[in-house]
Amino acid sequence: MNHLKIPVIVITGFLGSGKTTLVNRLLAETPKSAVIINEFGSTPIDQDLLQQNGMPLTMLAGGCLCCQIKGTLSPTLKNLWMTWNSASEKPFDRIIIETSGIASPEPILDTLLRERWLAKHYQLQQIITTIAIPSALEQLQRFAEINAQIAWADLLLLTHIDNASQQQISEVEQHLASLAPATPTIKHWQSNQLTKLKTPTIRALPEQASLANHSFHSISIDLQNPPSWQQLQTLLQDIVDRYSRQLLRIKGVIYPNDNSPAFAIHATANTLYPPTALTIAQSAEQPSKLVFIGCVNLDNLKAELLDQLDLINQA
Repeated sequence: MNHLKIPVIVITGFLGSGKTTLVNRLLAETPKSAVIINEFGSTPIDQDLLQQNGMPLTMLAGGCLCCQIKGTLSPTLKNLWMTWNSASEKPFDRIIIETSGIASPEPILDTLLRERWLAKHYQLQQIITTIAIPSALEQLQRFAEINAQIAWADLLLLTHIDNASQQQISEVEQHLASLAPATPTIKHWQSNQLTKLKTPTIRALPEQASLANHSFHSISIDLQNPPSWQQLQTLLQDIVDRYSRQLLRIKGVIYPNDNSPAFAIHATANTLYPPTALTIAQSAEQPSKLVFIGCVNLDNLKAELLDQLDLINQA
């Protein structure tokens, strides 16, 4: 590592493409990393989905708004460098930035590359974009954000391979070969692959122009008395089936009433996945949370789900 510059890895990818899973794998390989998460929505939960080992973690608001992220990222990076520079034993060796799934990475790259102080103290090492199969082709047709994420990537990582057919994988690979022919594409992340990443010698700078307004919406629900997984699974599966076109992402952290281990909920691209156990401690003051992200207003969905949860609690 350059003694004057701290390397930065930027993880981008559309909603539900596996960015947080990738960050967890990177942290397992290189635990001395600081993490910055730029999450969309008023209720951030990605910090609960990280397998934390005491690493510095910062949550930034404005997961899709250019002006907000540019206004918060710069002071965050400056504060992290001051902490790093003043410590006799360095608290981290690199910084990992996980971008919002519905945003172009351009504001983050613009901040890192154009601000002189940051460019002097940080080295943008790699931009890794996760691409979920089999939903990638439809997303590429519907959303400009995923196209921008691919365009700026140094490495494309295909995810959800186990849920895709060989034909779907081949179609995505062919599309990416046309869209980003010079960008390496891999299907499986191998151990210690991070250490093999090399910083590109030439980088293009983002245009200094405002980004188009987004049309994404987010709602969140706190569950003080969460139902059982079987009950919640039935409710969420029904929502996924009926709102398949409008609903892009569901994620949540559930703390069961019986004090059993917390678990994470993920749904995307018409699929509700099995819950995954978390290592975070149970907390009586920590409510369970569900976050829904869609391309339409989701207030009706929220009202409907709250009514159904009330019926379960009254039963």
